[in-house]
Amino acid sequence: MMTSRFWRAAALAATLILSGCSHSQKAPQTRPQAWLAPGVRVTLPAPGITPVIGAQQLLTGSFNGKTQSLLVMLNADEKKVTLAGLSSLGIRLFLVTYDDKGLHAEQSIVVPQLPPASQVLADVMLSHWPLTAWQPLLPPGWTLTDSGDKRELRNAARKLVTEITYLNRKGRREPIAITQHVFKYHITIQYLGD
Repeated sequence: MMTSRFWRAAALAATLILSGCSHSQKAPQTRPQAWLAPGVRVTLPAPGITPVIGAQQLLTGSFNGKTQSLLVMLNADEKKVTLAGLSSLGIRLFLVTYDDKGLHAEQSIVVPQLPPASQVLADVMLSHWPLTAWQPLLPPGWTLTDSGDKRELRNAARKLVTEITYLNRKGRREPIAITQHVFKYHITIQYLGD
């Protein structure tokens, strides 16, 4: 969770994703979209993933020297992704479900400094979904590559847009940090309940 200025920038992505959600209600085969950079959007991969993911995470975001946190419950299987954001007291702030019917987002409590739930989903999918799910969807000239403990998204000019750092955790490669160089934010991911 970052300052409201960051989230205003990220709200561009949320608006587009949510409009993709309402569009998907009319045409279920159309998947939601997200911003990769200002003026550059991408369709999200299909929601299913194997092996399944079930995690409780503390996301700590930094933007403009300010740091805030959000507790996230992530569940993903072959058919859908469910992402719930919780306050530090365990109160559900939002719930996002993405399945073959599209993206559905519920905000339980309006908290202006919260990240758009749909943008969190886009970052989660960029971190967890395999390269093969993303590569055909990227804009022309854009690349997504894995090398060691890093995943890098580069634009057509080869500039680094997003960098994800991984750690081998319980035999799985899990994301532990996301740096978005265009929107200028950094998220660290701490896994809870280990």
